[in-house]
Amino acid sequence: MKDVSWSSNWVGLWCLGIIVMLWMGCAHAATTNYVVRGVVRQIDLAGHQLVIAHESIPNFMEAMTMPFHAKDGAIPDDLKVGNAIRFELHVNDTESWIDGIKQIVSASSKISPAIIAGNNKKGSEPGSNVKISAGDQTRLRDFKFTNELGQAVSFSDFRGQAIAVTFFFTRCPVPDFCPRLSRNFQEAERKLSAMENAPTNWHLISVSFDPTRDTPEVLKAYAATYHYQPDHWSFLTGPSDKIAQLAHACGAEFQQDGGGFTHNFRTVIIDASNHLQMIFPTSGDLSDSIVDELLKATHPANQISETKTVANRTESKN
Repeated sequence: MKDVSWSSNWVGLWCLGIIVMLWMGCAHAATTNYVVRGVVRQIDLAGHQLVIAHESIPNFMEAMTMPFHAKDGAIPDDLKVGNAIRFELHVNDTESWIDGIKQIVSASSKISPAIIAGNNKKGSEPGSNVKISAGDQTRLRDFKFTNELGQAVSFSDFRGQAIAVTFFFTRCPVPDFCPRLSRNFQEAERKLSAMENAPTNWHLISVSFDPTRDTPEVLKAYAATYHYQPDHWSFLTGPSDKIAQLAHACGAEFQQDGGGFTHNFRTVIIDASNHLQMIFPTSGDLSDSIVDELLKATHPANQISETKTVANRTESKN
């Protein structure tokens, strides 16, 4: 009988090699690459981050000022604030990063004068300078925002429930920014709903700071992409001044910047007794932490009252 073991092994290895190459090709195809120009506004070497006022990125993002994550060693040693640069932006389903950073010597002929001057068509949306009195806070709690179903909703409607609040805008294209915040809520909702004998007095609230474009219809379509459950997750819009007051009360800062928004990150947990329990001032995969805090927040009488702030929870499971 003919010995076919070597032949079979060779065919098996050949097939495995083809599968690996196809997988690597698919993984590569999942990353979209852009060549971008802009001006450096801030440099954070420890955090591997550059804040860049960049020109419009066709088919991806309008001109704005925003932070970008740089891979290790990608930031040139001689880079300075104010330098005009050309860089490569890489985006996949879960993260984005930049590299290939090169200074542009003749900035005036390469980059929009508005970008060089630092004028990115900043709007008048109120942000961190909003002042809120105690009376305003009470009125804000009772103010009727509008949810994705077109229904009037106030935070008072969630009395007796633990709530998590975050801020976003639907047009944000960077996967580790607003979409990451929404995925955190999607994963937290799934985990809480799947738990046996878990409390049900919890609610997730995503607030858009782009009320002009994020209408209830837009929010509903956006919410559907995350397979949300309306009983446990609401997407809110409302008047710009009320959104700004709410954001300020939660420590969220934003500024209209060209066609988008420059903003920080805030996910706030409020317990069932309406006391602040936790602030997550970062993005990244926080779903497990959100679940843990919401579970504790549903029964505030069973825990020692305290306010916690997590300053650097950047753990990511992407």
